Order: sequence, then structure tokens, then C-alpha cells
Amino acid sequence: MSIKTNLQQIKDTLPQEVTLVAVSKTKPIEDLQEAYDAGQRIFGENKVQELREKQPVLPKDIEWHMIGHMQTNKVKYIAPYISLIHGVESFKLLEEINKQAQKNNRIINVLLQFHIAIESTKFGLQIDEARDILKSDEFQALENIEVVGVMGMASFVDNESQIRQEFQSLKQIFDSLKFEFFENSSSFNTISMGMSGDYQLAIEEGSTMVRVGSSIFGARNYA
Repeated sequence: MSIKTNLQQIKDTLPQEVTLVAVSKTKPIEDLQEAYDAGQRIFGENKVQELREKQPVLPKDIEWHMIGHMQTNKVKYIAPYISLIHGVESFKLLEEINKQAQKNNRIINVLLQFHIAIESTKFGLQIDEARDILKSDEFQALENIEVVGVMGMASFVDNESQIRQEFQSLKQIFDSLKFEFFENSSSFNTISMGMSGDYQLAIEEGSTMVRVGSSIFGARNYA
């Protein structure tokens, strides 16, 4: 099936309040252009190098999301145009994003990434670490970032109840942080969870943003 058909089928299943991020990592420019021509405007990449190659040659109204593990020394390359950085799991990274946003006279939106999976290989904060960051004077002094929600990746397992439980835990984290720190912030509204294999489960458990790649573009090419 074509990228256009795949996109349409996925969009038909999404509630109106759920944002679709088309995960285009490893995919050629032509595939992204095809998705763009079919109406998709939000694309997610997980490597800065790939983002830097694609961004200049694709339409300027694309909203780029950095969804992979972000290294502090790479922030400067995407700071002029990135719309949302999903995987923020340290104060050091928040500080660097703020610094580069300031240089570009922008406010950059970020999601705090939480470790919800059983695999130790996944990145992410624990809730207490996040609280310590959000309470700190150092965090309050950052004027060029906006924390707009949370992000997490479920375990790569077939056990549906395990995955559901992990999504529930991220929703609880979001609710806690909203109540404790962002009660008056309408922009703290994003729960980024769910990918090609589990996005429907994620939506049932409160996801407002899903990151879908292979169901749109087909299997990834890691060659």
C-alpha cells in the first residue's frame, strides 16, 4: 500500500485530540515528500545528522520533532528550527536547550522523558528526579524552554497487560506533574506514548501524541 493510503488509514483511527508524528528515520526524502503531499506536516527523526540533511530540502512549514536520545553537544544544530524535543531526561540537557534557544531568540518546547519500561536500555527520568528538577531555582531561571508534557516508551514485549500498565504509569506521572507544577499551564498538555505496534493501546490509556513510522513508511532501512 502507498504511504498516502497508510497515512489515511491511521488518521481515520485517531481521535481528533491525538497528534500523529510520522517517524521518518532512515527514510529517503521522496518518502517524506510523499507523506507531506498527502497532508502530513509533523515528522519525527531520532538522529540529528539525518535531521540536518532533510530539513533544508523539504518544505519549510514542516514541524520537526527530535524523538531520539539527544546529546547536549548536538542541540546547537537543530535549535534554529526544531519544534519539539521529546527525549529530555536531565537538567544538563534542559540547560543546553535553553542556552541554544536563547542564542536563536526562540522558546523551544520539550517533553520530559520517563523510564516506564522493564528494559534497562531505555532512557528516562524517575518521577522524583523530575520533581527535584522542576522545584529547583535553576530550572525556574530557564526562560527559553517550555515543558509541554511527558514522553515514554513501553517495553518491547508481546504482553499487552504489561504495556498497558506502563502506559498507565506515564499517564499517572503526567497527572501528578500537572497537579503539582503545571496546574495553571494550558501548554502542559502532551503525553507522547505509543508507536506503530501499540499506539491504539496508548490512546486508550490517555496518549495525546503517537509516534508512528513503519505503519506509514514500511519497514526501516538500517543498511
